[in-house]
Order: sequence, then structure tokens, then C-alpha cells
Amino acid sequence: MTAEHYVIATGKKGRDRLRVLTRVFAETTTRLLDGVDIQHGMACLDVGCGGGDIACDLARRVGPDGSVVGIDLDAVSLDIAREEAAAQDLGNIEYRVLDVFDLADSACFDVVYARFLLSHLPDPAGALARMVGALRRGGVLAVEDVEFTALFCFPECPAFDDYVRLYGATARAKGDDPNIGPRLPSLLREAGLGDIDMRVAQPAGIRGEVRLLSAITMEMIGEAVVSAGLASTDQAASLVDALHAAARDDHTVLSTPRIVQAWGRKS
Repeated sequence: MTAEHYVIATGKKGRDRLRVLTRVFAETTTRLLDGVDIQHGMACLDVGCGGGDIACDLARRVGPDGSVVGIDLDAVSLDIAREEAAAQDLGNIEYRVLDVFDLADSACFDVVYARFLLSHLPDPAGALARMVGALRRGGVLAVEDVEFTALFCFPECPAFDDYVRLYGATARAKGDDPNIGPRLPSLLREAGLGDIDMRVAQPAGIRGEVRLLSAITMEMIGEAVVSAGLASTDQAASLVDALHAAARDDHTVLSTPRIVQAWGRKS
């Protein structure tokens, strides 16, 4: 697996998008992590950590006697993450450029977490197997991912419909599953976990940053869409402009994709 496989652009621009995404999903992800019951002194692994927002949250939860490892393929994002962790005086985080498929069967983590990663992988079951191998007996694996086509806009917006279609087609062309969310409980069960449970979340609004995510994401997938031959550069840019216009319209309701949160325990 390489960073170039991802549909959504990485690097500095990708980090800026992840900041917005983290703020939009702050409440729902906090609820998930609260339910996992992360204790002081635990060892946590954040897989596909991006700019490190969740890794920093985990580091505060486990305290100075605990530890967090964040792994990602995007070296630029990890450099930014290191700077931001240092600025927050979080010395219990280590960031590594590492592919999930290269994780060792170390069985050394109490909690393994991944958000919006599995939908970008041609072999999500194989990735989950590596995560389970890194988990201690009794540890918890928690994942969040999208059912991408289960999002909505009102009133109807042709640019929004085109965005949903192009994202799905681009992801599928790379062998990914943009609607993996409902599969997560079954995938965790097949990975050998027990005590499996799930929750569904879907932020939406008529104001705030939630309305910007479609436009920002369309901008970040533009290169992949054009490379896949699904639209021209001008067409992709036009969609970004139209989605920003929809977000500025006070009458428009915009949602994120439906998010499935699932977790299980290694027996």
C-alpha cells in the first residue's frame, strides 16, 4: 500500500481538511472513546492517524504513564503531527511512517483505533487482522467508517449528486469500498473479536463547518477523479465552486456520510 492509493489528497492541504473533519466529528468520536473506557497508563495505537488529532486525545486520556503510537503513510502529516504534539506538551506520543499491513503481531496495545481508514483499503479484512495481532488479550479494537452514499442535501443540488457519484466511482476504481460502514461489525467478528457492538452517527446542519465538508472533500479528491478519467480539471473545479455556494446558502441542509462506529474485544 502507498499513500498515492488514497482517493483523498494528503500532505498539508489534507491536514487542513482533517482539522475541519475532527471538529465536525468531535462529539461523536468523543462518545465512542468514552465508551471504550480508556484508562491512565494504557498503551494505544492510532492506525492511519493523519495529523494526529485523535492520537493527541488518546495521549491526554492515558496520561504520562501511558503511551500512544500513531502510524500513517503520509510523512508530511506526521511531521505536522509531531510539531503539534510538542506544542501541546504531549511527550507520550510516537509517530511512525508505517503501513498497517506491516504491523507486527506484538500484542502490546490495550486499545487499537482507526477512523476512516478501512474504506480506503482494498483488503480491509487483512488490515483488521494486523490490528488484532497488535492488540493484547482483553484489549479493544474500535473503528469508525463511512457509508458514503448515505448522505443528504436539501434542497436538491446537482453538484452534490455529482460529487457523491464521483467519489464512489473513484474509490471503487481503486478497489476500495466507500460504503464499508455497515460491514464493520461482521468484519470485526470475522477477525476473531468478541463483545462486538456498534453505533451510527451522522452530523448535519444548516450552519457551521459540517456544511463545508462536501466542498472541501471534493477539492481533495479532484486529482484522483481527473486521473481516473471521470471528469476534467475544469469540471472538478466547477463542482467545488458549486458545493461552496450551496454551503453558503442559509436554506441548504448538508450532512456528512453516515458513520458506523463498531468495537470488539480480543478474548
